[in-house]
Amino acid sequence: MFGQRQAGMSRRRRWRLGVRALVCGLALSAGAGMAAAPRQEATAGAAQPALYLGTAWYPEQWTEARWDADLALMEQAGIRFVRVGEFAWSRFEPSEGHYDLGWMEHAVRAAERHHIAVVMGTPSAAPPAWLTQTYPETLRVNEDGRPDQHGNRQQFNWTNPRYRELARAMAEQLAKRFGHDPNVIGWQIDNEYANESYDAGTKKLFQDWCKARYGTLDNLNTRWTTSYWSETYQNWDQIPIQTKYGNPGLLLSWKRFVSDEWRSYQMNQLQVIRANADKRQFVTTNMMGWFDAYDHYTVSQDLDLASWDDYVGTGHLNPVYNGATHDLTRGFLRKNFWVMETQPGFVNWSQDNNALDKGEVRAMAWHDIGHGADAVSYWQWRSALNGQEEYHGTLVGADGTPVPLYGEVAQVGKEFAKAGPALAGTTVVSQVAVLQSYDSRWAINWQRHNQAFDPVGNLVGYYGAVRALTHSVDIVSPKVDLTQYKLVVAPGLNVISDEVARNLIAYVKGGGNLVLGQRSGMKNDDNGLQPERQPGPLTELLGGRVEQYYALKDAVPVTGDWGSGETKVWAEQLSVKAPDTKVLMTYGKSNGWLDGEPAAITRRVGKGSITYIGADLSGDQLAAAAKWMVSMSGVTAAVGEMPKGIDLYERQGAGKDVWILINFAETEQTVALPAEFEDVLAGGKTKSVSLGRFDVKILERKQ
Repeated sequence: MFGQRQAGMSRRRRWRLGVRALVCGLALSAGAGMAAAPRQEATAGAAQPALYLGTAWYPEQWTEARWDADLALMEQAGIRFVRVGEFAWSRFEPSEGHYDLGWMEHAVRAAERHHIAVVMGTPSAAPPAWLTQTYPETLRVNEDGRPDQHGNRQQFNWTNPRYRELARAMAEQLAKRFGHDPNVIGWQIDNEYANESYDAGTKKLFQDWCKARYGTLDNLNTRWTTSYWSETYQNWDQIPIQTKYGNPGLLLSWKRFVSDEWRSYQMNQLQVIRANADKRQFVTTNMMGWFDAYDHYTVSQDLDLASWDDYVGTGHLNPVYNGATHDLTRGFLRKNFWVMETQPGFVNWSQDNNALDKGEVRAMAWHDIGHGADAVSYWQWRSALNGQEEYHGTLVGADGTPVPLYGEVAQVGKEFAKAGPALAGTTVVSQVAVLQSYDSRWAINWQRHNQAFDPVGNLVGYYGAVRALTHSVDIVSPKVDLTQYKLVVAPGLNVISDEVARNLIAYVKGGGNLVLGQRSGMKNDDNGLQPERQPGPLTELLGGRVEQYYALKDAVPVTGDWGSGETKVWAEQLSVKAPDTKVLMTYGKSNGWLDGEPAAITRRVGKGSITYIGADLSGDQLAAAAKWMVSMSGVTAAVGEMPKGIDLYERQGAGKDVWILINFAETEQTVALPAEFEDVLAGGKTKSVSLGRFDVKILERKQ
């Protein structure tokens, strides 16, 4: 919610009594998530749907006499779960050690009467006033040294031992009460992790983290090249916190520390939930798409499923950008995910809070499912009568009666119920992966060299061009096993550690096809320059290298196998060092340095290949490059390119192939199918479908 909104504007001693040592030790060990206390055997509950429609419900904001009326409207709309409790700490624990959970028990039972399951939120994102007043050290300290204040949320210090102790106790009380409740299906820890603290205690923990990672100051000084500007450290307590401009090794270490601390913070609550909950109850936290205050791969690895909060804000759904965000989230754990929040029409936190068009909310829901979501939940059900988000979209008004969007969401509810059996047991299966690295994104953003070079935009450009041809792309970490993919595209893979280099080299030598985009292989694992030219440890495999990189003020022409165009933001002058390395694209006359020089090169390596693209391609040229990548790697698609505006999503499994088609064009479009499909929503078999604007078709065939 508001943390997601803020992310678009200004992204934002050890445990006393040995608690921190226990938590961090578990969190940083292999398989830490499953090393926690064993979970109890499953408790039988009601049969649950394959697709969940949900909403965020805040029973603490309304009298209990109102609950059944709200829940009845939810049930009529096909809503099958509510997320509750994530901001209710002051109601759960009105004073220290005095817990009041009976009202939530009533809410869970009320939801159960209406066949609505519950995801229980732990409320640590919004500490009560008594807590921060009694323990002012639990307030986060801003980067300017000012402590945060009560009256908003996320004002807590995520490393503070006292805060963790109190948050853990709160989560434990909830888990003991609801961990075996048949109507509670899962848990959300906290809400939209976002804000770190810059207090003295956190600084000491960071210095300890550096000592644990580097062992000696000599090692740290060498790897950070602290001889530059007399930055050499003689004592660990001399190491500062820097976040924007500083030694690149220090900046990257701080981000990695922040990521480890969020994982440890999460484990602090996750342990007591798993120790007191049925195995059938999942544990997640709601993340925020491309938000990069921490490494989501680090934090998500201990969770049962990934989830994120999907908001458009100003404007309308961009299916390529939004789809890439879904695929990013699916890649955290490489399995289906949940959309824990999405906007019901409009938001309140953007500069211009326009409503999505009629039909667009429905299309957006099916767009989510097409990319591998198994649940879509709206934030929120009903506006509070006061508070910071009074103007945010809802499904019912402040008076408790439906707003116009309610009917469209109810249609989604009916469709989820009807199509759920067809989609049960299915997931997205891809032959292509795009590599995404937080280390690389951070490294580029600290030193963009050209402010127009956006690492996310660069990645999404490649993603969209390839996905238009293949209809399915995974976005994954460069550390994962890549052998299942015929094609791997790595735009802006700026930081390549020895581990990642070994993985990529093994992939190519094993028959895979690797395409590197500009700025790849420049940095090592400490954010220092590779001793080789780009692409660093992959130079020998490529049989070529980057001789020089250029941030562009004026466009440079590029011609070759992928047609003619120009690069406007970035250009890298390549050279060929091996006789079997082929030049694909060449720069035209420009600044003299680039004139006639290679802009893209490729080399076969056994049954595999490695390609480096040094130009910032776009438009028809990028589309042609994508066609070349797909063709040369042997990637196949069940159907070719779609008519303009038609998005196709494939989910496979359980002996079936399910296609979801959505029309984002202004006009009606017709799609000829390669075989006969069952029309899941309309019934009957068909080999051709027509879709109006924002229309949706769900098609199924047996494999």
